[in-house]
Amino acid sequence: MIEVKDLHKSYGKSGKKNALNGISFTVEDGEIFGVIGPDGAGKSTLFRILASLILPDSGSAIMNRYDIVKDYRKIRQIIGYMPGKFSLYQDLSVEENLKFFATVFGTTIEENYHLIKDIYQQIEPFKNRRAGALSGGMKQKLALSCALIHKPEILILDEPTTGVDPVSRKEFWDMLARLKEQGITILLSTAYMDEAGRCDRIALIRKGKFFASDTPKGIIDKYTESLWAVEGSRMSAILHELRNHEGIKRSFAFGDKIHITVDDDLQIDELKQYLLDKEFSDVKIASIEPTVEDCFMALTSK
Repeated sequence: MIEVKDLHKSYGKSGKKNALNGISFTVEDGEIFGVIGPDGAGKSTLFRILASLILPDSGSAIMNRYDIVKDYRKIRQIIGYMPGKFSLYQDLSVEENLKFFATVFGTTIEENYHLIKDIYQQIEPFKNRRAGALSGGMKQKLALSCALIHKPEILILDEPTTGVDPVSRKEFWDMLARLKEQGITILLSTAYMDEAGRCDRIALIRKGKFFASDTPKGIIDKYTESLWAVEGSRMSAILHELRNHEGIKRSFAFGDKIHITVDDDLQIDELKQYLLDKEFSDVKIASIEPTVEDCFMALTSK
């Protein structure tokens, strides 16, 4: 279990830049817990503290019975950590990187091969290739293999699929599901809201604070506004027009559509006619169910 209580962390000579402002949460054994938020929200700082790489200013965290400050040596034995930036040795081959990390933890590839088999088999044909020459998806699979080679109890993954193609992202999450079945606790951050739905629980973070924490369904069920999707052939122009309309509360691009919420006194038929009058002749507006991203946008706007 991970138990975090009132973590604070500031940067700068005067400590004016607050990265974490009282973070508290728990993660159960064998749970996938996602931290969702924009760049600069405090995700990486939180993960580096839990990986015992930097110290908090105040607060505490227990990682499977070990204190992150007092027991940092033991914590490094029970966690696997993947930072946001690829940090393996670019000039070493795939196999050399994996052997190096196994040696650091006093084990071998053979001893724990069963744990990384599903992942490593996909990159094993390239075992003699330099890590720096791998594709984005292959790099992440190698990094995950290195993080798992010592059989950790907890995985900490900082945006592990950023920059990875959709097929590799799905494969990566399928791997995480199998690791969860083996009892490994997984704490991760992601920039992709669709991935949030594959977590057991998520926390939404902004400016160093958690402002919502629940299951993905629980977060969505708390969304009470009517939500609409707008589409047409000139999306950037439509979005500009919507953002200047006083009856629109929120509008943001979502894939090939624009999601909006409107004031209670604005009728959707009136809005559609308004856009038609602006010469958006093929505009369509339809009622939709909210996603985690819609909930995040609504909560941050408040």
